[in-house]
Amino acid sequence: MAETAPRATALLVMEEARRPDVYPPEVLAGIDRLVDRQGPPLTRERLGDHPDALRRAEILLTGWGAPVLDEAFLARAPALRAVLVAAGSVRHVTTPAFWARGIPIVSAAAANATPVAEFALAQILLGLKQVHRVSREVAAGRRFPRDVEVPGAYRSRVGLLGLGHIGRLVAAHLGRFDVEVLATDPLTGTDTAREMGVRLVGIGELFATSHVVSLHAPLLPETRGAVGARLLNSLAPGATLVNTARGALIDEEALAEVLRARQDLTAVLDVTHPEPPAPGSPLFTLPNVVLTPHVAGALGAERHRLGHLVRDELERFLRGRPLQHAIDPGRAASLA
Repeated sequence: MAETAPRATALLVMEEARRPDVYPPEVLAGIDRLVDRQGPPLTRERLGDHPDALRRAEILLTGWGAPVLDEAFLARAPALRAVLVAAGSVRHVTTPAFWARGIPIVSAAAANATPVAEFALAQILLGLKQVHRVSREVAAGRRFPRDVEVPGAYRSRVGLLGLGHIGRLVAAHLGRFDVEVLATDPLTGTDTAREMGVRLVGIGELFATSHVVSLHAPLLPETRGAVGARLLNSLAPGATLVNTARGALIDEEALAEVLRARQDLTAVLDVTHPEPPAPGSPLFTLPNVVLTPHVAGALGAERHRLGHLVRDELERFLRGRPLQHAIDPGRAASLA
């Protein structure tokens, strides 16, 4: 009788708070059918108390609160063959030492993109109706206007700053509506954009001509504070700015000044910098700011998607099939 090949050994390391959502029982059961998990799950902090936990681990399963994959970590994980991250960006956990090892790393950014794109779509459609502006005016005047003038979702214009996972998904959602979608993204070619039903324009045109601008760019040195006074002042009357990407993309001091001067504008901010804002920040009190505590990303049962993606990728890896969500080292720095 032929010998059965030994099962791969895996270790689950992530923060405790979100672990039950990301790795619910059905996901863990599916993982346990594929690999031998070493002991109970650990946190990044408790990993330091178990110096031998990584020695036999061939696969690292992780998520929010992932350990940094530096020289010290890799020295303790000589058998490591793959890292599967049930979260979005991997930029904060990867290092040159990790990339030099050639170990594949999977990100569940595509699964996390789904609720963010849904939230952005909802706010874009509300922005086209200028719901937040109108509701402010109704409350202030205690009367209903006779005939509200809003762009609506017919031949109006939506601008997307960034066409990564989330930006592309938002563009696909918007393809079901009678709106023109503009985008600014230096990594997307004209032909690719055309296939998505998107017209590429410069950032100046994007802000000046869109009824709603939705931010989906990664936070890089060149994008930090890129949305400043000039672009904000160029927004069309009644325009809505939606940010579900990174708070530091916006010069928030300039944003506050523009919003004070222009009550017609609305900023929907699901992310800020810092997060949360400082207690005295005008973002808490400006009437034309809609502030939410990072609720666009996966919450509760929505996080199950991330665990299911990791389980499916784990099976592909063990069966020797191509991974669908592996990170290309050449593009890792540009991913949000």
